[in-house]
Amino acid sequence: MTKHIGIVLFTDVEELDAIGPWEVLSAWTQRFPEDGYAITCLSRSGGLVRCAKGLVIQAQHSFDDAPPLDVLIYPGGQGTRPQLHDDGQLDWLRRQRAAVPLMTSVCTGSLVYAAAGLLAHRPATTHWASLDLLAELDPTIDVRRDERFVDDGDTITASGVSAGIDMALHLIVRLAGPDRARHIRRYIQYEPAPPV
Repeated sequence: MTKHIGIVLFTDVEELDAIGPWEVLSAWTQRFPEDGYAITCLSRSGGLVRCAKGLVIQAQHSFDDAPPLDVLIYPGGQGTRPQLHDDGQLDWLRRQRAAVPLMTSVCTGSLVYAAAGLLAHRPATTHWASLDLLAELDPTIDVRRDERFVDDGDTITASGVSAGIDMALHLIVRLAGPDRARHIRRYIQYEPAPPV
């Protein structure tokens, strides 16, 4: 039976927060279908979504018609800010927490998790510029300021933007083993060597 990984999209989502994990995980699921995973994107109403820097991408599913998820990935971006007070979005996330075995976030996606109460008394991280806000949203969170991502069992939070790539490779380690992750890292030629 196919297991489903879903990336949540919303207006003003940060492009790389969503596309980075998509690249990693779609490369894995397409090259190794025998591992039994598929990846999809979903948004509240489905359809086209305009990202933070103007890219328009398609959510294959709405919240209502998405398949049951085994992993949920919640990216960040400026579009997360109105969600911190959006009862409908927060209630939907709480329902997902009750049903989805592994909840992950990239960048300021963790702020929405915090606002929904999903990170209480847990270690977590976010984009460096939002670490204080994460602590303000829920003072019980053990804010990890220097970690690229934080794996706390059924919840993984990644720091800013490009950290979603590292988190997605870590997901492959968890779901299919380190050899698969090394293969995909090589396939996408992810060998960070900053020029400055």
